[in-house]
Amino acid sequence: MSKTPATTASGQFNTKSAFAALAVEDVEDSEEELIGEEHVEPSSDTMALPRLSKSQLKKLQKHARTEKRKQAKAAAKATAVENSPRTTVSSEQPTARSVVVTDDEVLSSDPEHTLAESGIETDQEDVPHTTQSSQPSLNNKVPPVIKPDTSNPSLPSDHPKTTTESRDVTPSRSQTDVERALKAKQDIQEAERTKKRQNLVTRTLWTFIMIGGFMGLLLMGHAYMIILVMLCQTLVYREVTALFSLKDVSPETGSFMAEGHKDPWSKTLNWYFFAVTNYFLYGESIIYYFKHVVFTDGQLLPFATNHRMISFTLYTIGFMGFVLSLKRGYLKQQFGLFCWVHMSLLLIVVSSHFIINNILEGLIWFFVPASLVICNDVFAYIWGITLGRTPLIKLSPKKTVEGFVGAFWSTLIFSVVWGTYFMRFNYMICPVHDLGVSVWSNVQCVPNPVFVAKEWEIWAPLRAFLSQLLGRPVTVIPYLPYQLHLLVFAIFASLVAPFGGFFASGFKRAFDIKDFGHSIPGHGGMTDRMDCQFLMGVFTYVYYSSLIREHHVTVGSILQMIVSGLTVEEQLELMRDLKKYMQGRGIMAV
Repeated sequence: MSKTPATTASGQFNTKSAFAALAVEDVEDSEEELIGEEHVEPSSDTMALPRLSKSQLKKLQKHARTEKRKQAKAAAKATAVENSPRTTVSSEQPTARSVVVTDDEVLSSDPEHTLAESGIETDQEDVPHTTQSSQPSLNNKVPPVIKPDTSNPSLPSDHPKTTTESRDVTPSRSQTDVERALKAKQDIQEAERTKKRQNLVTRTLWTFIMIGGFMGLLLMGHAYMIILVMLCQTLVYREVTALFSLKDVSPETGSFMAEGHKDPWSKTLNWYFFAVTNYFLYGESIIYYFKHVVFTDGQLLPFATNHRMISFTLYTIGFMGFVLSLKRGYLKQQFGLFCWVHMSLLLIVVSSHFIINNILEGLIWFFVPASLVICNDVFAYIWGITLGRTPLIKLSPKKTVEGFVGAFWSTLIFSVVWGTYFMRFNYMICPVHDLGVSVWSNVQCVPNPVFVAKEWEIWAPLRAFLSQLLGRPVTVIPYLPYQLHLLVFAIFASLVAPFGGFFASGFKRAFDIKDFGHSIPGHGGMTDRMDCQFLMGVFTYVYYSSLIREHHVTVGSILQMIVSGLTVEEQLELMRDLKKYMQGRGIMAV
């Protein structure tokens, strides 16, 4: 039950007076509280002052709550205006205050009202901020009257004028901020456009540099093309193995190792296995394609006859070194790196070995398939930006079905025209017998049968129809078997080789990288350019060795059999018999 407000002799309310009831959220007190207030006897200190009635007390409470809410709102609004960066108000010019006068102030001569008003001014700070009740107030027939505070003569009597002046500052400030934001956005866009132009210029410049360098090495000879392939495989191997390296954090314990405690043999073993694999694979190629040189040179003969045993011994040394380098806390990473290195050797070095074999079989078996992959990539981009609407695969969001199909038909046509042109040069189609030859050398060889023109006899009914249509007899259609093989290469380059690029895209997504490296400015790493070429090179070698290569006896193969399979006495006996045979044929003088 709330108590009747007690007052002091000075007419002010105590802190434990009836205004303590203002903390209650309800607008009006309950009937029981109001009845109880009527039976409370006033204290001796308040006997000299007139007693407040129930209705007057309710009015005073409501008036105090209303005044408190208005002052809280005004304070919040003033704080928001001061903190706003777009509106500045001078600290020397105070905000005009207004006093709300209700119908209770009409009886200003009432001493009770005067006493209540003084009590409001004293105890306002004790009243908490409450939300305005939806219940209508009593005696709201007379609307509130707004009175300006004229205590400060420096302020004008019209209060809204100050608000208008503060509002006039806001548009200019807002306009300035908008202009700054637009200018910053334009600067960012201009910087992005400049970066794209620079990237396009760099990419175009290095594209012509790569094309010019490739054509120059192609004209210089087979040896320079082999060096180019070995350089590319080295860069690719470095980029791929760099993705998986030992960290300074132990994966098993999670503890950080001190600087310099990282396994010092990780990179050494990586490149050791790389060198041993190259020695074995390229040694096999040199022995196979240059038997007539290797087996007639006394210094190279021991290496040629024991090549595989030497290679296995070198690999065993590397394997033992890996086992000895195992360290506790790094075991998972070291075995993971071991598997990663062998996978890289399989996909990169072995593929490069097949590509180099294609070069030794004839430059056309390397140059034309590589050109078809590049052509397919270019036409896929052209058709994609022209008609592309349907995404092809999620691993490469920029690839479209329209670009894929358009590139397929374009590559088919390009392959026939491109391959037919280059097959006319012996420098392109002849297998290598001397690494010192170039485009200016007089290269002669017996061409492979696929480069010899043939005739296809037309079916009799079709022959009669074509002869009648053309007005002259048509019995056969000339063709080159190589052109049919070109269509097979074009189909593989269009339908299968792009999946090498998709594989590389998934690889990059797995490691959350954009490019494998920065070996080529504007183009990323060497792996980004060679991803499809490895797959195409392996297919070309397998297809050529299975369906196109002629398997016949050569001088080198016979010499290899003599050196590796006959003893010295048997070799001398063979020479005597061979000399006797040639003298009998009249080839050698007696």
